[in-house]
Amino acid sequence: MLVTATEFKNNIGRYLSLVSMEDIFITKNGKNVDKLSSAKQDKVDIIKSLLGSILNDGTTLEQSKVERRARYKTAD
Repeated sequence: MLVTATEFKNNIGRYLSLVSMEDIFITKNGKNVDKLSSAKQDKVDIIKSLLGSILNDGTTLEQSKVERRARYKTAD
């Protein structure tokens, strides 16, 4: 949902109750300046979906770990 900064300021209670159902994008002069989202959004599901998209290229989780660790090994 898009809402102007003035509209948001004048009706903050309404938008605080609506944010549980959808993200609210606050605009100023026609440009997005902020995004209000629910604090109860399940972060674990988001991380799992991101991890799933990374691993869809055929890479296994173990291969990803090995590659990541190799990047941070120090030269002796």
